[in-house]
Amino acid sequence: FVPSRTMPKVILVLSGKRKSGKDYVAEVLQRIFGMEVCVLIKLSAPLKKEYANKHDLDHQKLLSSSSYKEKYRKDMIVWGELKRNEDPSYFWKAATRACHKFPVWVITDARRPSDLKVVHDSYGENGLTVTKLVRIEATEHTRSTRGWKFVCGVDDAQSECALDSGFHWDFIIHNNGSKENLLENMQPLITQVSNLL
Repeated sequence: FVPSRTMPKVILVLSGKRKSGKDYVAEVLQRIFGMEVCVLIKLSAPLKKEYANKHDLDHQKLLSSSSYKEKYRKDMIVWGELKRNEDPSYFWKAATRACHKFPVWVITDARRPSDLKVVHDSYGENGLTVTKLVRIEATEHTRSTRGWKFVCGVDDAQSECALDSGFHWDFIIHNNGSKENLLENMQPLITQVSNLL
């Protein structure tokens, strides 16, 4: 349990398919609320760092959206699942360790029900933090224009499909058009977060 003076006011948990624009939406939110207020948290960052160290790989390249990362993605998924099975909160604790001074947390890459459960178990019922689940949607056509191609063992794996159905999303943001269109789709979320600060 984290003392209330260091608890975030708002946690936004972003989920979506590869190339749906999760990172871009997160960056827009951070620009709007400011870097001193809003921190972007990648649950996959500590996974990639530890995986890189264990396999003598370039950690920074694994964090990018490069072909280097794609080369190791399948094995990282398997390795990450093994770690999560040992301790579902393992990557959550590592990713949020230095974030408690920020009032707004944006989790950029929730991929599994266990990710949502860890957030809920950590802050969901404390009465001090508001958690909102945000699904980023983009058509396959839009995603393909951003470099997405279906990869067997990746796009049909739990890390891509586990949150596709059976969950109530507080906000669904469609990211298929222009930046202006995206901002319009994000406005209800932005307004609600602003009202909570």
